[in-house]
Amino acid sequence: MGMHDRNYWVYILSNPRRTTYYVGATGNLQGRINQHRSAHRGGFTARYGCTHLLYVEKFTDVRDALEREKQIKRYRREKKLSLIRSTNPGLLDMTDLVG
Repeated sequence: MGMHDRNYWVYILSNPRRTTYYVGATGNLQGRINQHRSAHRGGFTARYGCTHLLYVEKFTDVRDALEREKQIKRYRREKKLSLIRSTNPGLLDMTDLVG
């Protein structure tokens, strides 16, 4: 299977109060969310309680996904929130919708 035969995801997680955002990319979205939720190692998502999936974009090329991840990471907080609201106006946890 080549690098173009699967899906890749760029995602934004937040904590329950929506005060912190984490941007990531993965080839296994559900597995990666599970890792974030069970992280006991003191990484960023564990430290800030980022367990709610608020935004997802799907790609078929890993290079496109990684470039988009970098782009979103450079966004200011307000622009990230605007991006999230463009597909998830209620800021609801979307985990069950992608699982």
